[in-house]
Amino acid sequence: MRELLMIHEGLLVYFVAVVFLHVAFKISKKSLTDELLDVLSTICVQSNPVIRHYLIARNSSVLSLSQAAKLMKVVANNSRSTMELIEIELSKAYLHRALRCKDSDSDSIYCLTNVYLAVLYYTTGQYQTAIDHCALVMRSQDHSQCSSHVVQGELLPKIDDDIDTVLSLAVFYEHVLSAALNQQQTQYLSVFSTEFFAYYLNIKFQSVITYPLVAQTSSCYADILQRYAKRVSEIRHLFIGDIILYKSLISALQSPICSTMELVHCSRFDPFVTPESEMNTSKLATLLQTCAVEHITTYRQLEARQFESLVTIVTTDYEALYAYKHGDYQRCLQLSTQNVHTLLYADRIRDVQIIPMFIELFDDDIVSLTALTRIVNREFRANADACTNQVTLSLYRMTQCQLKLRHSLMSLAKTLSYIEIAQRRHPVDRSLDLLTVKLAERKILMYSTMTMNN
Repeated sequence: MRELLMIHEGLLVYFVAVVFLHVAFKISKKSLTDELLDVLSTICVQSNPVIRHYLIARNSSVLSLSQAAKLMKVVANNSRSTMELIEIELSKAYLHRALRCKDSDSDSIYCLTNVYLAVLYYTTGQYQTAIDHCALVMRSQDHSQCSSHVVQGELLPKIDDDIDTVLSLAVFYEHVLSAALNQQQTQYLSVFSTEFFAYYLNIKFQSVITYPLVAQTSSCYADILQRYAKRVSEIRHLFIGDIILYKSLISALQSPICSTMELVHCSRFDPFVTPESEMNTSKLATLLQTCAVEHITTYRQLEARQFESLVTIVTTDYEALYAYKHGDYQRCLQLSTQNVHTLLYADRIRDVQIIPMFIELFDDDIVSLTALTRIVNREFRANADACTNQVTLSLYRMTQCQLKLRHSLMSLAKTLSYIEIAQRRHPVDRSLDLLTVKLAERKILMYSTMTMNN
């Protein structure tokens, strides 16, 4: 990645897109392997781990937890771009990997990992799974070793205002100790113990899946609150964050608003439920495809700026492709029509390589057509990639969207005239271009015949 960046910024952007599409294809067919997880992590944190760390991390829960923490720290600012959503999913994957390691039976690692998983699942809207991970921590019988691994406040994404307030107060208190009173810090301040944080999160998450504030006074909270209070009273030395967070929760429950709420029963809470040991990677695969399209669009913009005097390049071709894949035919039609108008009479047009990693973005007909040309033509078989150009693919998508949206025959006739122009302008050696526009033409003629017959 460093070498590519030194050659040209665009190469690195394109490389990231290809890797994301490659991994998305792999995990959609099989699973997220340790190797693919480390590859994605390297891409996201923009660093290359040394081989020794790379090998050890797969067998050590501590190092897997550390890698998850690095990714969590990156996304703690809560901006939620596609890349940061990917980093959240990768953090989950590393935490699940930490639980699979042989040394994960350590209570400190086990509890901290489940707390972080609860936070991340809550962040992505999977509230019941978050509660289940909290329950695993609350069920643990021995928390004597948990103080060796604590919940780091700087790693937490936005959860609620109370946690943000506690962390702010801790920072202020640290400043008072060091500056005003000239005292050294005697303990961690912006941290929480795993056990108490799990209790707090459980109560907060319960209110989200039922009804805010009302659920906080329901009977299902009585036992949890009682156990929470009992554990707080039993521990002699508490973190400052634990004390303030507990007091803020009790104050909220004793407020006049809560005291007038009707008690309700919280039926979804089951402290004996065990969450899945493996994460569902379908969401990660979708995010990788989305981010890959964003990167390719950026790459197109870099190309357009650098080569605008030599060749006509449109920057939204893959954006249109992705819109079509997800059924947003109106958006795809809008972008494709704009691209056709820009490219139809251009002297030089950008080629598009239909490389294997990109196959998932194309529809079945284009994939089948590409495969047939490779079967029939030896030259195509010799080349790793098939090649077409931007106007061809834009015309094809324009046709497909019009058919999907059932446009009038007059509108399709206009597209047919564009296809005829493209056919005349394509050289005879552009086999895939000629076959693709011929396919689009055939689809329009078949649709027109069927419409008139009806």
